[in-house]
Amino acid sequence: MITTPQVPARWSFAIFAFTLIAFVVESQLTQYLQTNLGYRQPFFIFYLVHSSFAVIFPCHLLYLTATTKHSAPALVNGLVISLTNHLALHQSRSAPSKFPRFQFLRLILALTFGITCPALLWFCAISLASVSDVTAIWNTNAFFAYLMTFRFKWEPRKFFAVSLATVGVLVVVYGGSTSTNVDGTPSIEKRASIKPSAPLVGDLLTLVASIGYALYQVLYKKYAALPSDPELVAEADYEHLPANDDSPGTEYDEASVAFDTEDAVYPPPFGLHPNLLTSAIGLCTLGLLWVFIPVLHFTGVELFLLPPSLGTVFTIVGIACTGVVFNAGFMVLLGVWGPIIVSVGNLLTIVLVFISDIVFGAGVEAVTLGGLVGSAIIVAAFGVLVYDMMDKRRRAVAPN
Repeated sequence: MITTPQVPARWSFAIFAFTLIAFVVESQLTQYLQTNLGYRQPFFIFYLVHSSFAVIFPCHLLYLTATTKHSAPALVNGLVISLTNHLALHQSRSAPSKFPRFQFLRLILALTFGITCPALLWFCAISLASVSDVTAIWNTNAFFAYLMTFRFKWEPRKFFAVSLATVGVLVVVYGGSTSTNVDGTPSIEKRASIKPSAPLVGDLLTLVASIGYALYQVLYKKYAALPSDPELVAEADYEHLPANDDSPGTEYDEASVAFDTEDAVYPPPFGLHPNLLTSAIGLCTLGLLWVFIPVLHFTGVELFLLPPSLGTVFTIVGIACTGVVFNAGFMVLLGVWGPIIVSVGNLLTIVLVFISDIVFGAGVEAVTLGGLVGSAIIVAAFGVLVYDMMDKRRRAVAPN
């Protein structure tokens, strides 16, 4: 049995930084693709980006085999042990003899459904309601995530931070700042001059999408993240799958698995498990969602058009690569920080996109009072959550 060392907390913050940067680059490339290059195929781009998730696990596995003494079979064996234990926690048997393929497939289908539906609902809503309304309602998912994890335990700092972040988003959106669209993820734009065709329907669809996205984050932390994921938040907001009533003593350790554990890296290295799930979502998207491309084409909803130039192709590749980095980092951080901090932290992308529009876009014309005040509020809200997280961690390790 090979074990992996504890991961420094700074790794999580480094991943968070790369995730934010990837989002901004993806935003700018998507804006360039749609405006400068005139290539508007939202579902097709969505399909390509989400299918590209499949590359992250092989890349991570190759990196680990090249930079460590671990072999690929040992790394895979460790994942098999971890997943077998995790997926068997709700079953009566305490020593599963084989990998639960059906349960794993069901988990992947649920994750694919959970991450796809909110994005597709957003795409539908953006054509019916104003960009400002859709963006404002979507970014309330941090508040919904907080409500879903509230357990009759009043936490004033966390509630204040989430509420403050929500207010910051509203100030940015209705303050008239500029931004760009991101495939599958909404962002701030100039208010469209086209009158919305069905604003009420669009707003309701966005509300459902926002609640669904918050629910996805909460359920991922509760059911998909491994109990061995390095928690930075010393609280029990997100409990993992409980043992079955017939086996209350079931514990998460290698002794409960009827596999040969001599050649296994256990627990898996930091980020390998969420990257496996991310790749599996990509494969599921690649194999299942392609059927909607001809359907949308023949119904006239989105006429399929191949990229007309190499510049368009390379831009799409750039969007896919940065989308992989953003979503892979998002999945890793969901397991480490939980949905509240991650969802509020992702609102910092609004601030970065606002800054990037000033630097690379409209310049000083992009500066508005609402954008400046709203961005400051969002940064302050995230600062409150980080302080709350570190304070709880400090109190957890402090001697009594």
